This record gives sequence, C-alpha cells and structure tokens, in this order.
Amino acid sequence: MSNRPADPHSDIALFDDIRHLGRLLGDVIREQEGQAMFDVVEKVRQLSVAFHREGDAKQRRALDKLLQGLTRDQAVSVIRAFSYFSILANIAEDRHALRRRKAHELEGGKPQPGSVRAALDKLRKAGFDAQQIGDFFARALISPVLTAHPTEVQRKSLLDAERVIARLLAERDQTQPPRRLRDIDAELRARITQLWQTRLLRYTKLRVSDEIKNALSYYDSTFFSEVPRLYIELEQDLDELFPRADGQPWRLQPFFRMGHWIGGDRDGNPFVTAETLAYALRLQARTALEHYINQVHALGAELSVSLMLASASPELLALAEASPDKSEHRLDEPYRRALIGVYARLAATLRKLGGAEVLRHEMGQAEPYPNAEAFAYDLRTARDSLAGHHAEALARPRLDPLIRAVEVFGFHLATVDLRQSSDKHEQVVAELLATARLCPDYSALDETARIELLLHTLRDPRPLRVPDASYSDWTCSELAVFEQARQARRLLGEDAIRQTIISHTESVSDLLEVLVLQKECGLFHGTLGTEGASAELLVVPLFETIDDLRNAPDIMRGFHALPGMPELVRQSGALQEVMLGYSDSNKDGGYFTSNWELHKASVALAELFAQLGAEHGIRLRLFHGRGGSVGRGGGPSFEAILAQPAGTVGGSIRLTEQGEVISSKYANPEIGRHNLETLVAATLEATLLSARGKSGDTPPRQGVRTGAPQTFLQAAAGLSQVAIATYRDLVYGNPRFAEYFYAATPISEIAGLNIGSRPASRKASQDIADLRAIPWSFSWGQCRVALPGWFGFGSAVEQFIAAHPENGAELLARMHKQWPFFRTLLSNMDMVLAKTDLAVASHYAQLVPDARTRKQVFSAIAQEWERTVRALQRISGETSFLQSNPTLARSIRARFPYIDPLNHLQIELLRRFREGQTDERTKRGIHLSINGIAAGLRNTG
Repeated sequence: MSNRPADPHSDIALFDDIRHLGRLLGDVIREQEGQAMFDVVEKVRQLSVAFHREGDAKQRRALDKLLQGLTRDQAVSVIRAFSYFSILANIAEDRHALRRRKAHELEGGKPQPGSVRAALDKLRKAGFDAQQIGDFFARALISPVLTAHPTEVQRKSLLDAERVIARLLAERDQTQPPRRLRDIDAELRARITQLWQTRLLRYTKLRVSDEIKNALSYYDSTFFSEVPRLYIELEQDLDELFPRADGQPWRLQPFFRMGHWIGGDRDGNPFVTAETLAYALRLQARTALEHYINQVHALGAELSVSLMLASASPELLALAEASPDKSEHRLDEPYRRALIGVYARLAATLRKLGGAEVLRHEMGQAEPYPNAEAFAYDLRTARDSLAGHHAEALARPRLDPLIRAVEVFGFHLATVDLRQSSDKHEQVVAELLATARLCPDYSALDETARIELLLHTLRDPRPLRVPDASYSDWTCSELAVFEQARQARRLLGEDAIRQTIISHTESVSDLLEVLVLQKECGLFHGTLGTEGASAELLVVPLFETIDDLRNAPDIMRGFHALPGMPELVRQSGALQEVMLGYSDSNKDGGYFTSNWELHKASVALAELFAQLGAEHGIRLRLFHGRGGSVGRGGGPSFEAILAQPAGTVGGSIRLTEQGEVISSKYANPEIGRHNLETLVAATLEATLLSARGKSGDTPPRQGVRTGAPQTFLQAAAGLSQVAIATYRDLVYGNPRFAEYFYAATPISEIAGLNIGSRPASRKASQDIADLRAIPWSFSWGQCRVALPGWFGFGSAVEQFIAAHPENGAELLARMHKQWPFFRTLLSNMDMVLAKTDLAVASHYAQLVPDARTRKQVFSAIAQEWERTVRALQRISGETSFLQSNPTLARSIRARFPYIDPLNHLQIELLRRFREGQTDERTKRGIHLSINGIAAGLRNTG
C-alpha cells in the first residue's frame, strides 16, 4: 500500500507531507499543553491563513487583537508551535526536492542543470576532449569552507532529531504495508514529542568548542559518505562521456577539499587562541581517524576471503604477516589479518593525533602511521590484491570509498584557515620592532617607511624576538597561534593549515607583516631575495569594504612588484589567493554597488594575474566570503559561480558556507551531495565554457574580461553610482537612522542570544560602522525588510531611465537577458523582495519611540521598496515575485501565514520587554521568536 499520489512532480505530495506533519504536531501540542492551548494555536493559524488567502483587513485586526491579548506563557507556546511548524515544513520541502529529483532520474530525462552530468554533456557538445578535461581536474581545487558565524540558531540536539524525521519521511514515501505506516507515524510522533520537550535555546553562550563539534557532526552525517560518492559518480560519468585514449578508467587526483575557519578565525573573537586551534585540529583528526577505524573494522568482517579458495598478492600476504594477529583461526584469511594490523596502527595513530582510545581495542601493539598516505598505501595494497584475484566486486562497496576518503580528508580532515585583523598583526609587529630597538613607533611610520623596514626584516636571517625579553600577553598569544600552526603542519601534514587571512587589508604592509610573523615562528625559510626562500602559509588578503575592493588590484600589484616577492611566491607554491568580502562591502555600500565592485575587482585581479602568470608563473585563486542571506552574497551557489566574470574562476575556487546555510545544505546526505555536486558542475562550466565564450546567452566578449559589452559595463557603473549614494544617504547620512534601526529591529536582543561565540559588534558602541555585518543582515531579515538585499536599486534604475529616455529601459532588459552577472543579481533580489512584507515591517516601526524618526526613516524605506519593485518588474517583464520560480513562490506564500504570527508576537514581546517586563520568560519568548522566524525564512543570516 502506498500513501503517495501518482505524480511525484506534483506539489500535492509536498502539501500532503506538510499537512501530515502539522497534524502530528497538533496532536503533540494538544497532549502536552492541553486542548485550550491547542485551540488558541489553531485559532491563530486559521485567522492568519484566512487573511493571507483573502486579504480581509477585518481578519488581520482580529488576529492582531488575539495575539496582543495572549498572556506571556500563551505567547511563548504559540511561538514554539509556529517555530516547530516551520522546521517541519523545511524538512518536508527538502524531502520533496529529493522526490522530484529521483523521479526525474527514473524517467530518464535530460540531466538537470547544476548536475555534473549536465555540465559534462555541455562540454562534450562544445568539443572538449578527454585531455582538456583531465588538464582541468589536474589543476582544480574546489573547497567549501565551513565557518562558525552566529546565524545557526538551532541546537545540535534538534538537528539530530530533525535528521531522524527526514529519514522517516523518506521511508514513508515508499510503498509500505499499513502496519509499517502506523509504525512510521508512531516514530514521527515520538520525534516531534522529543522536539517539543527539548529546549530550542541554549542557556549559556555558545563556546568555540561547541561550534567545532557542531561542524564536525556533518562529517558523519554527510561528508564522509557523500564526498567519496561524488568522486566515484564523476569518474563513472567521465568513463562514459570522455573515455581515455589509453582505455583505462578515470582516476582523479583529489581536487575537492573541505575547509574550516572554526578554531582558527581570531578576527573579533577573543576566545580563539593557540589552545583553541590545537583543540580543533585534535578533534578533526579524531573525527577522521574514528571514521577510518569503523570502516576498517567493517571491512574485516566483509573480507573473509580464504587462501584455500582464492589467492592474494605477495604485497598483501606481507601485510598480513606484519600484523600482530597470530590467531590460528585466521591463518588462511590474509585480508582479515592485514586489516587487523591496519586497525592496530590506526588505533596507535588515534592516540597520537586525536588523544583518544578506540572503542574496540586493537589486537596487539603497532606503530602509528607516519602520515595518511602510508595508511592509503596499505588500503590500496588490499584493493590491488582483490582486483588481481577476481574479487574487485568486494572492493567497490566500502574499500573504494574509504580509499577516496583518506585521499580527500587525510588525518587532518579539513584545512583550517587562520584569520586575524590587519591592525592586530600591526600591533604585534610594532611591539617586536620596538623591543628589538629597530623602530620605537612602527605605527607612526608612513606606508613607504613601513615597507622598507619590513623588507629589511625579511632579508635579515636573525629573528626579531629578544631572548629573555618580556612581551605583552597579546603578542605572546598571537605568536603562539603561528607556532601552533607550525606544529600542526609537522604532525598532520601541510594541508592541515595552508592559509592565513588578513581581514581589513588596506595596504601592502599588511601582507608583509604576516610574512614577518611567519619568520618569527619558523614558517618562513631563507631570507627574502635569496634563492629558495619560501613561506609555508599562503598570505591571503581579505578585501571587504568598497574602498578596499577598489584598491585591491593596486595593492596586489604593489606587493608582487617588491624585490624578491615573485620568486618567494613562486617558491611557496606559485599561487596567490585573494579573498573578497561580500558582507562588509554590502553593509558599506549597499547591495548593487557591493556586487558591482566585487565584479570589477575580480576582473581587475584576473587581468593582473594573467600578466603575473605570464611573467612569473603565479596563478590567482579567488576566495568568496559569501554569507547566508542575499545581502551577504547568499543565493544559489551554482548561479553565483556561473555569474563570475570570464577568466576569474580558472578551475580553482573557495567559498564560505555560513550559519544556517550549513544545516540547510548538508544536514541531509542526499541534499548535501547535490549541493557539493553543483559546486563542481559550476566550476567546470565557469572555467571551460567561459574561456571559449560559450556560456549560454552571454554575448561575445567586447569589453574587459567580463563577458559583457561596454554598454552594459557603463550602465552598471551608472547604476552603482546612484545606488551607493541612495544607500549611504539613508544608512550613514541620516542622523536618525541608527536610532530607528536599534528600535525597529531586534538587534539588541539578537546580541544577547546565545547563538555564537563571537560578539555582535567590534566595539562597545551603537555606530552602524562598528556593527558586524552578520547581525546587521540578520536583524533586517527578522523585521521582514531585508534592506541589505535591495535598497538603492530602485532609485538607481529610476534615474538611469530618466537620463536615457530613448533606450534606458530596453538596455536594462537586454542586460537582464544576456548578462549572467546582472541576471543573477536581480534573481536574488527578486527572492529577497518576495520574503519582505512592509505591512509587518510597519508594525516593527511602531517600536520606535520618536514619531518623527519613525515616520522619516520608514517612509524612506517604503518609498525605495516601491521604486525597487517597479524597477525589477520593468526590467524582467514579470508582474509578480518569483514568476520564473513558481515552486519557490508557492513555498513562500504557504509559509507566510505561519511566519506572520511569530513577527507579531515578537513585536509584542519586544514592546513589553523594553517597557520593563524583563523577566526570563519574556526574554525567552523573544529569543524563541527569533529562532522561529529564521527557520521560516531559511536564508536570513
């Protein structure tokens, strides 16, 4: 018996799941809170749904009256109910996406856009051959970098329960007998009961160690299984579409790597120290090794091959003889004996690197592995023996994925980046120079003098540190981080830590300072300008503000023009990584200008390094610091990578995965694999197709390397000029704006929510400039304005068309149709505007005490919103939000009735809290509403 409609593509299946989970949640609420509370929740739901369906103002007034009349405890229960409904709806939507994808595959349709198969099909039709594809993968690096920025509001306990609900929902999707369906529903009810009785909030501030553990949980759930599967399926597609000339199957070198900031990102986080970094690396090694140990144990059970029935290679037999297992019961089972020896070596390695013991103790003692390659060699020995003796089938289910996992994750699991602000590096260098009596006040020097002094230091083989001198705790702490990085690279391999990122890079000296710090800690070898000089860590500038992005090409040109620098970089890997910051550039200059300046900086840097590549063999890799919300560079990764200017991807890309994006992308293994696959597919297309000028609708390149004609570039520049002026006039030019922002959004309450280890503001002030971009964007999402994702664009378009009455509108429409950069930018803006609600926002505005401030600022926001909606519709030709994405449009419309009550209750509780009702229950209600709205909107952080 099946409980599914015949058409898996229909949204009926989705709404059936949502209704079913909603009924179970209702049953739990009735059981846990009583019929009266259930009736209140149901009344709120009915009024909200009716209002959104019919738009009757009378229903809205009735809903407002009902919500305002709730007691504190009733409000909290309603908030919990609607928050959990949003969480369950998310699970159902994810399940439906997988259902539709599976149905498409079963029907044998064309590969879906965003899949590796579709990308390879395009490349084959474009005339690429196996040699060119092989060259791409030989130099490729694709790396999602998990960060711990505080927009992941859910606790790990809840995420684990949600994973079980997702699994049960998938099982319910299959044909099941009635008894099993009843059992599944009983299990679903149990897990929903668990959710209801589990705290949504943390009582204590999240620690860095908690963030590390949360991130590592995604490896067991997704990355360990899905990354090897990604490689295996890719190689199968290559075998079919691009058979090699020598007839051998494809075997790709590892090009897909995981990265982390958690444990190494010190920028603005005083809780990240050398000890934290050591803890993160130790826990990562433990996570990798425990996975390998479990897989080797399972392999031992599977590979019961007997020498009485099959032969083995001499290498495998030697490995078996070296094993501490001397049991007479396994003398004829060489694979088991060999794997018992491998297990013993892994157990010793776990003790050495992870500081832990195995759950199943090893049989006998063995030496730890010196590195992951030695472990992989033993696994390949077993694999080659199986393949050579008619048992290759035994290698495919578990041994092949394990070998690939070891190649990708090693013993380090993921590369941890170091990050610190440039002014903090300067502070350490200044103290070192002063103590060494080389410069009493380094910070007072101009840029030319700084560069000269730092170059002199790098040419001097002597360290700056004076024996027995006393240094500040800060300097000792910063140097300890670099020293820990050196130890980690010796212990776990070079990939354990590869980059050191400089936040707020504003000058060439900012990069030189980090080279000096590496020299002090044994990470810089030789002296600058001498043969063989090298630095172990890549010095990665992070350009964040609008001015920084504009200055980026000149800074990098100046850095690589320094005497001896090209040789140093070439000796250190011939790679220059540059990180581009989406969040701070958006807060600094608004949505359109941020994206335009990022685009221009990418093009200019690509042009510069094309020259440096020709002269010195140095290549560029861009690292995109994207956030969850569109205002922070969020949006679909596939479209974002394809929208990069031609020549800027070059087969190598890193990008951050932040906040709630991590759980939405990677909590479910199937969805996780799809998201990983889109990164590979997009990088393939953006690198190879754009190089030939065949990227879809993109016109032939006529201007700089952007894939856009000069008229498009000039129009974008004109739009940006007005957009940034409009944005800054409100955010930084209006003296009433900060007062409005702090009153009309829950920013102050977000700062008190225990959702991250990092402070919300860089300084103890209420200046917008000092506020971190993450809580800034998060706050605007909560009050349904989402200002960072659109403000300024409407005025820019209005003035552009007024200045070009003959062809302005037609030109912008052509840009939308033909230029991926512009089309993607407007597509993301369309999604943001679809999630805004000025009626709800106007209620938040009522929290502003001063009527003049409230009216002035909200009117400016509302007028620009109207202009932006008109501009978007005029350019795209669409008359409603998300017209080209009806599935997402329906999803958002279905969610609004469940998000709006959370907004209204949040407003009511904020009002009570700010009027003096500061009890813990009211505060908890506010924090619960923040959680629920974030879950409902999904990409708000």
